[in-house]
Amino acid sequence: MKITDIQVIPVNRFLYVKVYTDENITGLGESGAWGFLDASAEVIETFKSYLIGKDPLQIEHHWQYMYRSFHFRGAAIMGAISAIDIALWDIAGKWFRVPTYALLGGKTREKIRTYYHVMGETTEELVENCVKAKELGYTAVGHLSPFLDEPRSTPYFVPYAKMINDAADRIGMIREAVGYEMDLCLELHRRMKPGEAVAFARAVEKFNPFFIEDPIPPDNFDGMALVANKVHVPIATGERIHTIQEFEMLLSRNAMSYARTSVCLCGGITGTKKIAAIAEAHGVQIVPHNPLSPVSTAACIQIAAAIENLAILELPDHFTISATERFTSSKNEKKEFRQSDMVTWVPKAENGFIDVPTKNGIGIELVDDVEKRYPYTRRDVNTRLHVDGSIVDQ
Repeated sequence: MKITDIQVIPVNRFLYVKVYTDENITGLGESGAWGFLDASAEVIETFKSYLIGKDPLQIEHHWQYMYRSFHFRGAAIMGAISAIDIALWDIAGKWFRVPTYALLGGKTREKIRTYYHVMGETTEELVENCVKAKELGYTAVGHLSPFLDEPRSTPYFVPYAKMINDAADRIGMIREAVGYEMDLCLELHRRMKPGEAVAFARAVEKFNPFFIEDPIPPDNFDGMALVANKVHVPIATGERIHTIQEFEMLLSRNAMSYARTSVCLCGGITGTKKIAAIAEAHGVQIVPHNPLSPVSTAACIQIAAAIENLAILELPDHFTISATERFTSSKNEKKEFRQSDMVTWVPKAENGFIDVPTKNGIGIELVDDVEKRYPYTRRDVNTRLHVDGSIVDQ
């Protein structure tokens, strides 16, 4: 079997790759470099010249070749490698007529626990959405911002004491509304300095959050370790890093309790499987970062089914616009678009769990003419400002 062509397919706010073979088997993957998809598309075109004519089943060799063929890396490059890698694993599953996870050692579980995205511009809205998630049968909510999901067009300022106490009180109100039958995954969006993060973690500790995610920017591993070693709330991080070496440096510093692996950014299924093995050696569980399309979810499910150290899987609402658009737009607008209309299958959770699927490969395809039906739109450059004009992380 040989690779005959590779097609880059930009759709809506997503970027897909489709790999064709001379056996009429195709593979589908997605790039997670969501802010720089145009650059990632060009990287895929570059790797295409190497991959045409190659055996698609030599996945590890191709992964190493693409990763080590140039002297530089970054989100656009790793997003491209991830998309191609996922597509090759999809082909392998279809070739051997098994789900991809069967080639990764087989399934370790029959169903996968998920958490539901919640958001709110007000405390009342956030509490209401957490209650809604419980009513839907979920036992965990994530992307839960204690600092609210205010429009990025609104200048920000809250005094320190009010910021910490209002956020902690908000989590207390949610805990009171949903009880202890629901886990709370707190998303801090890298918005705090180490001292602030320690103070916040200690303020919410009594409410037993599942974890606090990215309390500070992820660039300084020692800073993340400082926070993790001063608080009693588990830290989740990793969604913005790309390599197994970076995860090892965080793990060796005891800087995380949960590894947020971006399957479409950290090397695809191959890269994520490597990271999961390293994390297992450190007693750390995986929480796949999954804010993208149903194709990303399908790839994440293969990993979630195959690894032993899965904690929970992020499951965005695929019956609406993309999660990244909902959480990064300047105004939280409701738009008439369903991600589910782009693909042949969308997983559905029942009582907070997804059944492990049995379809060959990653089990999902794009609908015909998807790029024409849902034209690609580049994301706006848009971040929030403080009232003094400086940059605010949100």
